[in-house]
Amino acid sequence: MATLTHRTKDWSCFAVALLFLPLFIIFWCFAYPFTITNSYYLWRIGPSLLNCAQTDANLHHQDHPYHISFYDDPELSYSVENRVTNWDEKRKHWLKHHPSYSAGARDRVLLVTGSQPSPCKNPIGDHLLLRLFKNKVDYCRIHGYDVFYNHAFLHPKMDSYWAKLPIILAAMMAHPEAEWIWWMDSDAAVTDMEFKIPLDRYDNHNLVVHGWPDMVYDDKDNKSWTGLNAGVILIRNCQWSMDLINEWAQMGPNSPNYEKWGQILRATFKDKPFPLPDDQSSLIYLLFTQREKWENKTYLEGEYYLEAYWIGVVGSYDNITDGYEEIEKGANELRRRHAERDSEWYAKLREARMKNETTVRRPFVTHFTGCQPCSGEHNPMYSGDSCWNQIRRALNFADNQVLRNYGFVHTDLDSSSVISMPFDYPSSDGPS
Repeated sequence: MATLTHRTKDWSCFAVALLFLPLFIIFWCFAYPFTITNSYYLWRIGPSLLNCAQTDANLHHQDHPYHISFYDDPELSYSVENRVTNWDEKRKHWLKHHPSYSAGARDRVLLVTGSQPSPCKNPIGDHLLLRLFKNKVDYCRIHGYDVFYNHAFLHPKMDSYWAKLPIILAAMMAHPEAEWIWWMDSDAAVTDMEFKIPLDRYDNHNLVVHGWPDMVYDDKDNKSWTGLNAGVILIRNCQWSMDLINEWAQMGPNSPNYEKWGQILRATFKDKPFPLPDDQSSLIYLLFTQREKWENKTYLEGEYYLEAYWIGVVGSYDNITDGYEEIEKGANELRRRHAERDSEWYAKLREARMKNETTVRRPFVTHFTGCQPCSGEHNPMYSGDSCWNQIRRALNFADNQVLRNYGFVHTDLDSSSVISMPFDYPSSDGPS
């Protein structure tokens, strides 16, 4: 048997090393994909050395994230107390390096909602919040919107109704691809799953809120803190909006003048029921005292229910359902089974027919203002049971619009039970 020389051993070791080198590289890439964390250096070494670090999370678009952007600024802050400057340019620069997101950015919506970080005191509160969130997810899935659900206070002092301002601001910065941030309170439910937000209507505006111009800007001697409702708002992802949020937040609990603002607002809004500042009356105050600064870019929506006060609409759900069924009796294409992905197509068919009908429309959003389903500390003007029961009815009303695409429907609006959707009207009309 031949004896191995030192040279032969050296070559053998080298060959073994070559054999295991690819395995070592693969292991290193997956075990330490983010060893180099400075984006500047990642950008300079180029994508070829980083391909192994790309996980499936990055495969849904063709853009490469390793370029210098506002995220690399060491002074960057997501806090509502620090002003972001030149945001429009920063966002434009980011979109330039992410062309797949830049396409269609004008109509991209991120729905933002949330709840408190602790469990609900109301025994059924967590269940109701889960169903209310499920309702929002259903709508966003049908219409292609993204969702961010938050259950942390992003500012230690800004809780309750003030919690949304730091969340909205942080969402703008985390999602430069989104043109609109759509905030919805946790106690609001989408009750028209077909309705598409008319974004084209707001081309020249940055803030959309349900309200009445005369109650916000006029009637100075008898101001009402209900001149608009700030529980459901659309706000454009832009510098104007960031400036508004910063100014708005200065009236909140993080302000050293918080109690003083409460006195000013209480003196301004005689119907305001509590002494401390709230986000809604503060926004109205900003709009009419700094009218030249904010009015032109604010749209007070009143042509449809961007949010509807629940007391005025929950009793009409059955009649509304009957009206929609009457329309469908004369339009087989609207009764036809179809995939959920085709929902917007059929919504356009229904809209064309409803223009010639007197049918009462579904409220787009039903807002259970004052019910406080999590804490249970509802407005004493109505009972807790009426709140919880009507929230269930609203959710079942909306759920019927979703479940019919899955072949089912609730037995009635007061029941969680479902039955198979009858199908006695076959038709070949509509998309195949």
